[in-house]
Amino acid sequence: MKKPEADWRWGTPEGSRDFDRLMDGLLTFREKIQWIEENETLHERFAENRAKRLRVENQSLNPKE
Repeated sequence: MKKPEADWRWGTPEGSRDFDRLMDGLLTFREKIQWIEENETLHERFAENRAKRLRVENQSLNPKE
């Protein structure tokens, strides 16, 4: 798959929708599923890191003596 060249418009609401339409036409079903799975993994990693960071912050606020 030839990736489209980056465009500043993709950072705008209209450009983002245009980019989504463009990618929908270029990606196969398998690539779309893979993209979803990769994003789910990334989301899980962010959630784990957030929980770990909150535990550390809470421990520093409430040190056990």
